[in-house]
Amino acid sequence: MSKDSQMRAAINQKLIEMGERERLKELLRAKLVECGWKDQLKAHCKDVIREKGLDHVTVEDLVNEITPKGRALVPDSVKKELLQRIRAFLAQHAAL
Repeated sequence: MSKDSQMRAAINQKLIEMGERERLKELLRAKLVECGWKDQLKAHCKDVIREKGLDHVTVEDLVNEITPKGRALVPDSVKKELLQRIRAFLAQHAAL
């Protein structure tokens, strides 16, 4: 396991232990709903199903099709806020 992978695992473990990961997930959900991301992705799903036909699309196809667009549609402001929260958490709990 590389040093980078070990650090990520340690940070993730600390986030989970302290309950911060769940708080961050809830914040992300709320922000995505607030900015209309969820509605945009839902509309994109409907478009894909309409294009391919309900009988010709699997859940896996749908996930593969919408994942890149879903990631691209997350506003930079949401990404920055989450990153700031993670950095603040790490600053508070620096003794990983």
